[in-house]
Amino acid sequence: METKQIAVGLDIGTTKIVAVVGTVNDHGKIEILGLGKAKSLGVQRGVVTNIVQTIESIDKAIESAEQASGFKIVNVVVGIAGQHIRSLQHSDYITRTEAEEVIDDEDIDNLISNVHKLVMMPGEEIIHVLPQEYRVDGQSDIREPRGMYGGRLEANFHIVVGQVSSIKNIGRCVKNAELGVADLTLEPLASSDAVLSQEEKEAGVCLVDIGGGTTDVAIFKDGIIRHTAVIPFGGNIITEDIKEGCEIIEKQAELLKLKFGSAWPGENKENEIVSIPGLRGREPKEISLKMLSKIIHARVIEIVEQVFNEVKTYGYNEQKKRLIAGIVLTGGGSQLKHIKQLVEYVTGMTTRIGYPNEHLAHDSEKELTSPQYATSIGLLMRGLNSKSIEEPMVVDPDLIQTQEEVVPAPAAVDSVVENSEPVEQTHSDEEAPEEGQPKKTFFENWVDKFKNFLDSDM
Repeated sequence: METKQIAVGLDIGTTKIVAVVGTVNDHGKIEILGLGKAKSLGVQRGVVTNIVQTIESIDKAIESAEQASGFKIVNVVVGIAGQHIRSLQHSDYITRTEAEEVIDDEDIDNLISNVHKLVMMPGEEIIHVLPQEYRVDGQSDIREPRGMYGGRLEANFHIVVGQVSSIKNIGRCVKNAELGVADLTLEPLASSDAVLSQEEKEAGVCLVDIGGGTTDVAIFKDGIIRHTAVIPFGGNIITEDIKEGCEIIEKQAELLKLKFGSAWPGENKENEIVSIPGLRGREPKEISLKMLSKIIHARVIEIVEQVFNEVKTYGYNEQKKRLIAGIVLTGGGSQLKHIKQLVEYVTGMTTRIGYPNEHLAHDSEKELTSPQYATSIGLLMRGLNSKSIEEPMVVDPDLIQTQEEVVPAPAAVDSVVENSEPVEQTHSDEEAPEEGQPKKTFFENWVDKFKNFLDSDM
């Protein structure tokens, strides 16, 4: 049997938890081997609020994905999101003692290590350090300084910061579900992989991922991420407004939003009415679609205006920061009727809906091409493209049984499933990379430290 790399993406969202198993086919497209999903019960606005319920939801999603794919899942690529994520800009420099030698990876790492020494607010930790432009001896707008001569190396950085406790809670849920954390990725970055083209990132684009509890914003220009933000509102708050405004239960409010909801009130006439069954023998309730769209419109306007504030914060009015490709909407909330037109009206920027189907094989299920799976597909892509993941993410159940028969000692199986020992051996921060092996980035080292923390804390 031909051995192909198989990856697993786990999206722990506010509304649903999705596990997707996939590989790359002979044509370079992603072939989905299994999909599992479960209602998310212990997450609010991207933050775990109930460990037990979250673990149960993860178990259900993983079990469904295992049944569909026929593989035993042991490691997953997990997304980090939530209202605790924030970003900031920072400039830093180093003075090189050997100015007569060319700048190499070690100099870049020394510069990035300076940034990691920044003092954050209590309880916060730097997750991601993303270099923007470099300067060498005052010469600016350098994208790749390696190989150049110079004594002073400077750079502008985009730094992503998150609450340590929130990140560790997600890791603890994954670990308690008997899974290993193969990699951690910012969800806006994962979504951008799935729905944005390289041309859009070069031209300048704002990705808006409208989830159930939060709306993630990621701005790209010249192929580099320039700004990230998490807005603590999403599709669930629209459902809540409908529930309160129409005096109906949450399930009915969600169905109303999906089937009859519109972000543009002018579409509905005054006499358009939908009847909702009454509770426990009560009379049916009649809901005006005009009133429904007004409720939705008011909340969507609030979300879009906050997104636009982030675009203004980035400084899109400056000639060098123009977002020529406009806005790309994705996530479950982007499926709301007429939201594209409303975003264009409020921001004056061209807008499209982002679908993750470009990277999927043609015979993929239609459900997976929906914007609500953009993050899940992006996490899967990160797992397939990452060169730092050394442990297998799935194993063949038949192979496990064979190992149990040949090697009666349970430690042989435990080391595969729990993924604790191999991580400590292969991901030591002090260990020098073998010759010919790529040097780990600081984010990869941070991931290793985080995985070691989970293993030692069990």
